[in-house]
Amino acid sequence: MRRVCKRLQPYRAPVPRTERDLTDPTWWRNAVVYQVYPRSFADGNGDGIGDLTGLIDRVPYLAELGIDAVWLSPFYPSALADGGYDVDDYRDVDPRIGTLEQFDDLVDALHAEGIRIVVDIVPNHSGSGHAWFRAALAAAPGSPERARYIFRDGLGEDGSQPPSDWVSHFGGPAWTRVPDGQWYLHLFAPEQPDFDWSNPEVREEFHDVLRFWADRGVDGFRVDVAHALAKDLSEPLPSYPRIHRDDLKDDGTDILFDRDEVHEIFRGWRSVMNEYDPPRSAVAEAWASPARLPLYARPDELGQTFEFDLVLEPWSADGFRRTIETSLARARAAGASSTWVLSNHDLVRHATRFGLPADADLPAWLMAHGREPVEDRRLGLARARAGSLLLLALPGSAYLYQGEELGLPEVADIPFEALEDPIWERDGHTQKGRDGARVPLPWTADGPSFGFGAGGSHLPQPAWFADYAVAVEEADPDSTLHLYRRALALRAELTAGEGVRFVDGRDGVIEVERDGGWRCVTTFGVPATLPAGEILVATAPIGADRVLPADATAWIRDPA
Repeated sequence: MRRVCKRLQPYRAPVPRTERDLTDPTWWRNAVVYQVYPRSFADGNGDGIGDLTGLIDRVPYLAELGIDAVWLSPFYPSALADGGYDVDDYRDVDPRIGTLEQFDDLVDALHAEGIRIVVDIVPNHSGSGHAWFRAALAAAPGSPERARYIFRDGLGEDGSQPPSDWVSHFGGPAWTRVPDGQWYLHLFAPEQPDFDWSNPEVREEFHDVLRFWADRGVDGFRVDVAHALAKDLSEPLPSYPRIHRDDLKDDGTDILFDRDEVHEIFRGWRSVMNEYDPPRSAVAEAWASPARLPLYARPDELGQTFEFDLVLEPWSADGFRRTIETSLARARAAGASSTWVLSNHDLVRHATRFGLPADADLPAWLMAHGREPVEDRRLGLARARAGSLLLLALPGSAYLYQGEELGLPEVADIPFEALEDPIWERDGHTQKGRDGARVPLPWTADGPSFGFGAGGSHLPQPAWFADYAVAVEEADPDSTLHLYRRALALRAELTAGEGVRFVDGRDGVIEVERDGGWRCVTTFGVPATLPAGEILVATAPIGADRVLPADATAWIRDPA
């Protein structure tokens, strides 16, 4: 039986999730999706690595939180060269994480609570331990086995130079040479060889992978690096010496990213996903020019794409409003719904970002932190709570990252020798990478690994994690955890339609009216008097004068 969470104020209960219709084909349009990074969520067998057993045990926690779906980051067999995004088998579970039978148990446990499951699909590259890549290494140049990947002869008289000047996202060249002299492409780590998506065999393989997981009850897919599948492989290979978002072409002819051909691939995926009733959903992780992002979200393609612009936006009313309005317009143009993201496994947590000076350089801060700490944690948490509540009030899907419901900051003081992210080694020890957002969650204020598991944790947890433990926040009615529970319960009750209207007239304030007779007010550095109506939830105390403090958000039910 689902537990009943504590409520800070009276409210009208939403329809219990266990009674919600899991056959609704449009569920994803306004869903709250919670990202689980499985190796860092909960460890059920005490080996220091999060697993499916630990996740199944925490399904009641997720149900009480009030989410609509779990997005499960890669759980496949992997050498962990890149946190599981180097997949060695797309149809199995890493034995350190669990089994296929336990995966089925997880699906059943989530569905029993009315929670859907979305899994990560990593189609740009496999792991170097994948059977196809091992076969490619064993085969001769020009063989069908090598044609599944991107192998080329090197340049120079002896072929000792890479086939092109392409570079890896993780630093260094994007080519690695094999013993017979050829080179293979990897836009990420050498352990992540890129597929050749011009090969029909590759396309059919992934159609079958989608069916494999959909047949097991998976409700949707998050598509990793969706913009990179199609590449200009004409000879000689064209020059592309730098990867930077600002350099991307916006006409579909970029050499490596967001080419027009990628949309033919995803139309094929949509045909597969539409074989099911209800059709399976998908959301693209696509870094492309703003004008082209809606293409991935068209109804005959993936249906939705992540909006990352707010991740890059400083804390300001003008910037947030401009970005929100742009996102809403993009979604309308695609016939999709917006996606709101502030944190994930690749980003510095927003409770930390919002506490840094506006001109802070994140990589430099990560390298210096511990010697020159400059973040204001109290300010960062206040803004994180306010920003999250603002986004939860908007039409579209909200994607939450594990731990943000605790207000968890970034862990910047991970010792260099404990880092797991390949960025650290590939970039010559100049960037610490993404491990600070992947440290295992604290469930209790004491005990081994703060309740994560009996055998420690694969990344070190700082002592201050105790202050953010689930058990600690459970006991505090003013905690961030209770704020999220309250907001998600209200969201399920209040959300009606996708209409939204901005109320103008106050500098430093974003005020939006929603269908259904309620509104959201967020302050950016200045206090503001709230309009008349019942205050449903707020991120900071509000007195009799109805003044919302600076860097706070409140939801109000209109008097009518």
